[in-house]
Amino acid sequence: MNTMRIAGVSIGVGLVVLALKGAAWGVTGSAAFYSDALETVVNVAASSVAYAALRFAARPADLNHPYGHDKAEFLAAVVEGVLIVVASVSILQHAWGAWLHPRVLSAPILGVGLNMGATAVNALWAAVLFRAARRVRSPALAGDARHLMGDVVTSFGVVAGVGLVVTTGVLRLDAVIGAATAAYVLYTGVRLIGDSVGGLMDMAPADDTVQRIERVLVAEGGGAIEAHDIRTRQAGRSTFVQFHLVVPGSMRVDEAHEICDRMESALRADMEHLLVSIHVEPEHKAKHDGAVALE
Repeated sequence: MNTMRIAGVSIGVGLVVLALKGAAWGVTGSAAFYSDALETVVNVAASSVAYAALRFAARPADLNHPYGHDKAEFLAAVVEGVLIVVASVSILQHAWGAWLHPRVLSAPILGVGLNMGATAVNALWAAVLFRAARRVRSPALAGDARHLMGDVVTSFGVVAGVGLVVTTGVLRLDAVIGAATAAYVLYTGVRLIGDSVGGLMDMAPADDTVQRIERVLVAEGGGAIEAHDIRTRQAGRSTFVQFHLVVPGSMRVDEAHEICDRMESALRADMEHLLVSIHVEPEHKAKHDGAVALE
């Protein structure tokens, strides 16, 4: 299943889950079930944003965006995070109302059954999204998957809490559970915004990615002296790499070019969606300190 189809199916799955959780809230009147249903509203909105971002990010580079449109996925993830924060505020307001005016829950068993059915659907689809996000290196799909897993966790907590309300008769526990859910939702939203802003700010990829790049340079750099000023950044599924390659001053241009081609081919074979830029320099430009030795 391709990325766009996955994002489209996510919207459909979210609508099914929303219908089940909305029904659970409707039959019980529980503030906790309200919080769970509202989080799912955000998930549906987030899936829609992710779908639009993936369509835009898939566009080829053009004159206005010569490096492509991959950062649209990070922008979408920021929007998703903001939606989550807004939802948490609404949940807190509803929980406060339930605290001030506690009420007996109607049809709690039916509500729990509907909610757990929705949770099972979410858990299965989240697993699919995590695998797809790792395969295509998509921040938008990864953010969508994190939303769903967070929803699964909170749903279990909500169901357990509603069970306590029914068994103990302490009606205000319903409001407490709703508020606790809001706090967790707020935390996930703030974390998602932080991660996405890092991508918009050209954050470097993980350390293991940089180490893989350096290993390839050493393996394929025969004939060159060193590689220095290695810089990397992540933009959606694309990784940008640039460095200075120091070669002997007597080396012919075509020989240096052959080394560059060999390095680029090996890097792209080792890592998908890699864009490489190499600046060739003569040996008196060698820095040694902090450089990757290739001799």
